[in-house]
Formats: sequence, C-alpha cells, structure tokens
Amino acid sequence: MKKVIFYMSLMLVFTQMQAQKDFQGMAVYESKTQAPKLDGMRPGNRDITPEMQKNMEERMKKMLEKTFILNFDKSASIYKEEEKLDAPGQQQGGMRIMMNSFMGGGGTFYKDVKSKSYTVDKEFMGKEFLVIDSLPKLNWKMESETKQIGGYTCYKATAVKEASKTDFRNFRPKSDSDKKPEEKKDDAKKTSGETKTNFQDNFEIPKEIIITAWYSPEIPVSQGPETYWGLPGLILEVNDGRTTILCSKIVLNAKDKVEIKAPTKGKTISQKDYDETVIKKMEEFREMNRGREGGPGGGPVMIRR
Repeated sequence: MKKVIFYMSLMLVFTQMQAQKDFQGMAVYESKTQAPKLDGMRPGNRDITPEMQKNMEERMKKMLEKTFILNFDKSASIYKEEEKLDAPGQQQGGMRIMMNSFMGGGGTFYKDVKSKSYTVDKEFMGKEFLVIDSLPKLNWKMESETKQIGGYTCYKATAVKEASKTDFRNFRPKSDSDKKPEEKKDDAKKTSGETKTNFQDNFEIPKEIIITAWYSPEIPVSQGPETYWGLPGLILEVNDGRTTILCSKIVLNAKDKVEIKAPTKGKTISQKDYDETVIKKMEEFREMNRGREGGPGGGPVMIRR
C-alpha cells in the first residue's frame, strides 16, 4: 500500500512538473492612443475645411488603434500586431510599415524573461533591422488597489520610464510655457496672420512617462504587452496617460501550441544604435521641410494663430 501511495505521489509530482513545462497561453490586447489635436492646421497654401480636418483626425485615430496577440509560456513570449486587410484609401506597403515602426507596431517582439533580453525585427526606410538588447528594468511600485479584468483579479503597479524618442505615441503638443524664448519672441511679432511652422516644431517628447499597470497573479508569468514585464503575474492593462493597452481575451493551454521563438531576419543592431539611425533620418526630413519653405507647393505646415 505504501508503495502504491509513493508511486501515485511521484506521478502527481511528475504530472505537475510536465504541466508547468508545457504551460502556454495567448492574450489579445487592444491598444489605443489619444490622437494629437489638429485644430488650426493647414498644409501648404490650402485651407483645411472642417470636413477635411475631421477626416484627418479620424484617419489618425484609426492608425492609433491596433490589436496585438501575445503568445507566452513560463519564460518567453512573442508579441505581434494582428494582421488586417487594408481598406481602400488606407496606407499600404512600405509607408504603412514605416508608420507602424513609429507607433509601437511592426515586426515580432520576442521577450525572454530568463535571460532578460528581447529581439524585435523592424523595417525602416526600406531596410530590415534586428534589434537585440536587454529588457528595460522598471522599478515597479506595488499598490494595494485591485480591479477585475475579464474575470481575473488584477493588482495595480506603477513605474517611471524614460520616453522613447522614436515612438510617435510619446509626442506631446507644446504649450506656451514649454516654448523657448526665441519661439515666444517670434509669436509676439505675429499679429493676426499665419506662421509657417514645421509640424515637428509643435511637438515635444517628455523625458519620463508614468506607467500604470494591472497584473494578475492568477496567470503566473512575468510577461506583458510590448516591453512590459517583471511583475508576479501577466500584465492585463497598461496606461501611460495617452496610450492604453487592454487585454480583451485570454486562452490558456490551448490544444494547438504556438512556437515561441525570436525573429532572425535583419541587420543586427542595438536599441541605442537603431534609435540614433531613426532620429538622424527624422532630423534630415525636418531640415528638408524647412528648406522648402516658400517654394512651390510649400512643404511646411501652416498654423493659424
């Protein structure tokens, strides 16, 4: 009898170990970013009608609404935007890929929480990059507040992180108090007319962003959407003030397993070097647009004061 109990206990331990080894899940996330206001803007020398402005804002709103799939196990995960067919008139091909890279999309984001590293493939300006680097370490502050998300009890955690200069979602419209003295001086010279201004000149990137996350210990993996990780449970919601990423569906231990592996295509580069490449190209565009001021078709953006 003792032998039977011993073997049953051994089988139970083996079964539990195997279950942990084979544990896998899938989570669907809806990402929404508050679009910047376009009030008073008009490109070149053509006035934007209220209807045109509304259409532009609607298109930007749709561009900033995305659906992502996170497949995860105990140690690794892949996070990828859900593929959708483009509607007529929407951005296609290379332009869509480039815009995705500026707004948290594009490519497969692989996280390995054991080695504390990540790999993501990105395409920028017709070139393919394979960004490999260490996962950002966030000093999470655990809160006692809880709430329910999809039937799971979630706990609140907050952290402060450095804002990425290559993520368009971090751009904030400048307020008068944020403007440099020379910018205020230029504004004072304008009485009623219109000012030629580069689009990027009206926005800034904050140095730091406050992150609020909600995680559930009921799903015991240190995973989450995008670069977020490091909590004792799956992160089901993340908010940075302008962008909210919310889990809408969870499937655990499905019959069909997904292969979780890092992408391999592209020129290997660190996150720092990739950011510098993108920033350099953005600066080139900025200077090019400034050089077109006053020319045919007017490259600058006009802001009505």
